[in-house]
Amino acid sequence: MAASRPSGAVEPPVAPAPFQYSVLLQHLVGEQRQPRPLQPGGLGPIPVPQKSDEQKMVERFMESCGFKATLACVGGFVLGGAFGVFTAGIDTNVGFDPKDPYKTPTAKEVLKDMGQRGMSYAKNFAIVGAMFSCTECLVESYRGKSDWKNSVISGCITGGAIGFRAGLKAGTIGCGGFAAFSAVIDYYLR
Repeated sequence: MAASRPSGAVEPPVAPAPFQYSVLLQHLVGEQRQPRPLQPGGLGPIPVPQKSDEQKMVERFMESCGFKATLACVGGFVLGGAFGVFTAGIDTNVGFDPKDPYKTPTAKEVLKDMGQRGMSYAKNFAIVGAMFSCTECLVESYRGKSDWKNSVISGCITGGAIGFRAGLKAGTIGCGGFAAFSAVIDYYLR
């Protein structure tokens, strides 16, 4: 006969089964892994509706080289104008007449000079922005890729075109400088 336990006795605890990492890894990565069905209508719990013809037309318009160049031109104009007014504001010679250096300029003369400098910078920035954006879009369309090489090539074309007005050496330096600047900016923004 087997000995009976007293009524107040506690059973000894049973040790849990050891965690087997290899079994879990085999289940998640190995042959036991089950493929998840892919739903073409959407990824995850949020369904993606089909795009309408108007949405596709707006996307094509916003991805066009003309729109990108116009946007860069307007942005360059605004940024250049702000930069020109800022540099005129910290320049101590704004409003002074070189013919009469002892005459104190009026507020109207100072504001006129600031406006002229702001407009000059705005035009230059707008032209450079439009040139760079347009050449980058054309290079990207020609290459069929969107990578860092597009900005370097278009930077070289833009810098070379701007510098070439002063000669071949200036065009070469402009090409290299603008390409290097474009590469650095593209590196930090991507």
